[in-house]
Amino acid sequence: MAKSRLASRQRRPGARALLLCQPFRPERGFGIFRPSQRSLMDKSALITGGCGFIGSSLAVALARAGWQVTCLDNLSRRGSELILERLREHGCGFVHADIRCPEDLAKVAQRGGVLIECSAEPSVLAGSRGELARGMLANNLVGALNCFELARERGMAVVFFSSSRVYPYDRINALRFEEVATRFELAEASAGVSRQGIDTGFSLEGRRSLYGATKLAGELVLQEYSAQFEVPAVINRCGVVAGPWQLGKVDQGVFTFWLAAHHFQRPLRYLGFGGTGKQVRDLLHVGDLAELVLRQLEHLGELRGEVFNAGGSTVANLSLQETTALCREITGSKVLVEPCLESRPADVVWYLTDNRKAQERFGWTPRRDARAILADTYAWLREHERELARVLGFDS
Repeated sequence: MAKSRLASRQRRPGARALLLCQPFRPERGFGIFRPSQRSLMDKSALITGGCGFIGSSLAVALARAGWQVTCLDNLSRRGSELILERLREHGCGFVHADIRCPEDLAKVAQRGGVLIECSAEPSVLAGSRGELARGMLANNLVGALNCFELARERGMAVVFFSSSRVYPYDRINALRFEEVATRFELAEASAGVSRQGIDTGFSLEGRRSLYGATKLAGELVLQEYSAQFEVPAVINRCGVVAGPWQLGKVDQGVFTFWLAAHHFQRPLRYLGFGGTGKQVRDLLHVGDLAELVLRQLEHLGELRGEVFNAGGSTVANLSLQETTALCREITGSKVLVEPCLESRPADVVWYLTDNRKAQERFGWTPRRDARAILADTYAWLREHERELARVLGFDS
């Protein structure tokens, strides 16, 4: 009965209101997802946020592995046209749609297979500015819910990209660190943290930024969808992801941004934590992330919302001071880097990802170190120098 009501329901022409303004309509039903063998073996993927850095990189990797890939994006990010051209060159389909609008998602023809949810407003700073927070919440919360509901309705499994920002910055910054020549180092292990990094057992009590809160909320909603509707699902909490085709900004892709600033001879600043550039983050090559996802897809029918960390860990991590030295070596350029005592909202002094859970479950570990990641990124940057100068705002 629920299926017949759904099939006969008339959509209002032109309706594009956000789900925030739309009450849930019971006639859509709460059908249980019953995964067929085909739905788990069907090598078709819908990637939301498919013209973003991670989404497009996964699309290309899956297409090369024999998957039929459709990318969905609203093309709001500057430089999306470059990514879209790349996707078409690799045979990926494209749907111009906004995940905040259920009517847009109805354009998707796919049933079964997997939905890879990469769409998000990824800037922590966007959530720190009141006038931008509503848009981020609509995209990261409402949009994710719409994607999960599409997956339930269409019989898709889900891979959800969350963030290391779910871990509270106040708890991380309260850990004991030792200041050495070029970086801060963890001085003492405690619950959920060791020299391997932060693991998924680290306490989630504390402040994490509005961005981090939206990603954690998305995780919780997906886990409930997975449990109640038997939707196969996996959640990846990513640290900094880097590599070719990242249109880096200081708050979204700091390592690519640092490289580009050296190449285009633009000044930089060490923000916060004494202005010395000793704060540490790990970095993961997007190709290594794609390898993890391909391994997860082989086991997706077994997964019901399990959470895994994915980051550079001890294989690839840098302080900003070390990043500057490496960028000078790779690019042959030296730029002015000034200290600034002002801290950015929700910033952390140190973050490494403990990947051991993913290693144990999928036999996965990052392969590329920091030098290899930056060298690969710089080769791409030089190849696309003219287009990137315009997109990154370095052409003036």
